[in-house]
Amino acid sequence: MTRSFEILGRFDHESDCQKLLYAPLSQRLTYRETTLYQVEFEGDEKALESFVREVLLDPISQELRDGTESAFPKAAFVLEYGMKGGALDLEKETILGYYRALPEPGFQLHRLTLRKRVHVFGEAAEPAPFVRDICNPAIHTWDVRKAA
Repeated sequence: MTRSFEILGRFDHESDCQKLLYAPLSQRLTYRETTLYQVEFEGDEKALESFVREVLLDPISQELRDGTESAFPKAAFVLEYGMKGGALDLEKETILGYYRALPEPGFQLHRLTLRKRVHVFGEAAEPAPFVRDICNPAIHTWDVRKAA
């Protein structure tokens, strides 16, 4: 079974996209960034969600949402990227280490995938400069899709 959890900052707001890119854009665009955790598991789904809430979520400053749908459907597009399988992902390794140290987690974690989502807002927004400046083909995989 697979579950997707998207975590977003409760106090974050749309920011100017220019700070993500090396070259200036011809129009003003904004963005919001979130983190997506995709978990393949067996066992108690409530135990998994409890693990996510305890280990991955700061309940004061963050919100947890189902990651199957975009958190911001009004975005022009979503750039979703993450580390390639052979690349060292320290956050993922730390989470797996925490999971392995649990005496009775209540579920078996088979696969954990971490992805960043950049939700870009603005008319006529094009993903090409974002892919070029954010994604490194040597270490990242990515996907661009329309949010709505």
